[in-house]
Amino acid sequence: MNYSFLIRKAVPEDAEAIQSILVESFKKYMKDTGLVGTMEALEETIDDIKKDIEAKEVFIAFIDETPVGTIRVEIFPDNTAYISRFGVRLQYHNIGIGKALMSLVDKVLKSRGVKKVSLHTASKYKDLVRFYYGRGFYIDSTTKDRGYVRALMVKEYE
Repeated sequence: MNYSFLIRKAVPEDAEAIQSILVESFKKYMKDTGLVGTMEALEETIDDIKKDIEAKEVFIAFIDETPVGTIRVEIFPDNTAYISRFGVRLQYHNIGIGKALMSLVDKVLKSRGVKKVSLHTASKYKDLVRFYYGRGFYIDSTTKDRGYVRALMVKEYE
């Protein structure tokens, strides 16, 4: 199967596609972790996404011009960063899109002198925790501030 694969910085016109990717992936996240109710990622408006596109590093991945994945990174003045809103459309799981998005974030953060990046994930979501371990993250701490056990995962750069 031949296809073209592209990751680029998101522009405001990508907000609807980003929202669609996140709704799909975060509904699966909730189902797979047994969470009920809703999550911030599912409540986000198009305007919220556009604001993040202006304020943070937001990337979107395409296969044959179809938006299939997204990730956001906020870089702080103390040379740390925080990853959020990372998701890939379900039918495109396990073909390297998530790895490619994470690799791009690594390159961007290293080029900007970032020393440490962190993110949160449900500690019970074994596949996702395993994915992050494979990318060099470790669990720094856990919290139940959102009603479930969330792991703070950290990756340090040299």
